[in-house]
Amino acid sequence: MRLLISFAALFLSVVLLQLGLGGVAPLDAISGVALGFTKAEIGMLGSAHFLGFFIGCWWAPRLMGTVGHSRAFAAMTAAGTIGILAHMMVVNPYAWAVMRLTSGLAIAGCYTIIEAWLQAKVTNDTRGRAMGLYRVVDIAGSLGAQLVIGVLEPASYLSYNILALLCCLAIFPLTLSRAEAPEMPDAPRLRPMLAWRMSPLAAAGVIVSGITGAAFRMVGPLYGSEVGLRADQIALFLAAYVLGGAFAQYPVGWLADRYDRRAVLIGLSVAGAVACTTTVLAAGAGTVWVFLAVGFFGFATMPVYSVSTAHAHDFASQLERVELSAALMFLYAVGAIASPLIAALLIDRFGAAAMFAMIAVAHVGLILFGLARMRARPAPGSRTPYTYEPRTSFLIGRLLRGRRDR
Repeated sequence: MRLLISFAALFLSVVLLQLGLGGVAPLDAISGVALGFTKAEIGMLGSAHFLGFFIGCWWAPRLMGTVGHSRAFAAMTAAGTIGILAHMMVVNPYAWAVMRLTSGLAIAGCYTIIEAWLQAKVTNDTRGRAMGLYRVVDIAGSLGAQLVIGVLEPASYLSYNILALLCCLAIFPLTLSRAEAPEMPDAPRLRPMLAWRMSPLAAAGVIVSGITGAAFRMVGPLYGSEVGLRADQIALFLAAYVLGGAFAQYPVGWLADRYDRRAVLIGLSVAGAVACTTTVLAAGAGTVWVFLAVGFFGFATMPVYSVSTAHAHDFASQLERVELSAALMFLYAVGAIASPLIAALLIDRFGAAAMFAMIAVAHVGLILFGLARMRARPAPGSRTPYTYEPRTSFLIGRLLRGRRDR
């Protein structure tokens, strides 16, 4: 409890950021349908978000070094709030794409600052509990962000104002905290090929994870609308995905710590491809079956990123871990930037099921590549402990380094 209290301001900011900035993605998709945006334009909004997210991950450490943690956090949050408020002032998909770029930049920047603050405050004795709480808070906030569209009216000034207010509220816990701001950590060098050099399979795994997660989170509401779900049902549809992924962390972590992680990754991709088929088939079987199927989809696909990163870190030295985490995040962003637009175009051309067909093809490719890599070299002799790795900022490797080095 004492640990929770000491980090309460940071964790409250995380929840409010998730509800405000994270809630924009599902609301934009439903609002885009209501306003008559094309499917490609709705997919473009998701791609713009992840482009901004990547820029924020890269720029935020440098901004912190110039103006400090609190000012940088306030500036990033203000940028995200402006992007939210401007939605109903300029109803144009290309203008919205620019606004979504700012929201992606803001959430990445704010997470970078929060994680820099956490890294400075945790010790080796408290790191495990702090990261456990951080994981719970992050998942809870993500779940709330998916549910928000169930209570907000699409394409409404009031709805976007509520999200903007939540985003503004995130400024107060951190900037008014009496805790002294930490020293600024050096920004990790971005070396994307480091991940490929450590483990080609892990690099492919995080790209497939980016393709999967970004397509579903950004275009999933469009899929739900296409198969006849109401706005409140789409909220539960997205929440079931997050819950499925949350429930998977412990059993998948147990398997990844005891068996060849390449086999676990291949097994997850097999399950992911099956889950794609099951979700499509469940579309006409009633909402309960749809929710169960998408929960299975989340269970199978959300841990792919963490298993991939754990496998990559098995080959890394202690000094390489921070830069390796940043490289893996970069590759995740590569997949995430492209997939929402491609998924939306496929839905427009071939129907709602095409999004899951695209995801299934990506996982089949990962299965084949995984089998090839298992023949190319043996499993590593020693393994780092499996750790749930949030896809939040390039600095997440600093928070996880102490846990992996034990």
